[in-house]
Amino acid sequence: MRLLGTIAPDRPLLVVAVREEAAYLDDRLPVLLTGIGKINAAAALATVLAQGEKPDEVINLGTAGALRPGWEGTHHVTQVIQHDLDSPALLALTGRSYGAPLIVGRGDGPVLATGDLFVSDPAARDRLAEHADLVDMEGYAVATVAHRAGLPVRLIKHVSDEAGDGAAHSWRESVDDCARHLAHWVAAQGW
Repeated sequence: MRLLGTIAPDRPLLVVAVREEAAYLDDRLPVLLTGIGKINAAAALATVLAQGEKPDEVINLGTAGALRPGWEGTHHVTQVIQHDLDSPALLALTGRSYGAPLIVGRGDGPVLATGDLFVSDPAARDRLAEHADLVDMEGYAVATVAHRAGLPVRLIKHVSDEAGDGAAHSWRESVDDCARHLAHWVAAQGW
């Protein structure tokens, strides 16, 4: 975990998993580098928010795998689910719901599936495509922490690969270009 810049109540906090995804962000806004995965993202954001000043919103920027052919570009996610938590089994065991889908935007944006599995298997991709459009490893955790802290949250994802065979290679090849697109999205917001 590393916080670059200072959090202030009149501007957003950008939350990014790894430095490669934040390579072209300037220093006008604070950037929290969390590390990869749900635990790292949740722990980093919760720690920073507990230490003092809160931002006016949390924006999770990052790459995402496409679960269907033809998905590309930068997307504002409208709903996020966990794909590696067996919510029906937990409901049956406890009578309580855990890991319900979270609404994080309005309109017709994509559904994001978050899990600690880097999806590079075509069968896993096809299974996830029944419920979501994109897949990542931090979005649900960031949205959960922001919601619990009473902060608005946006999940902005740029497609880096088609989750499936070759996804890891594709991500390494495309992350720099994705970082440029994410920085361009931030700059276009006018902060």
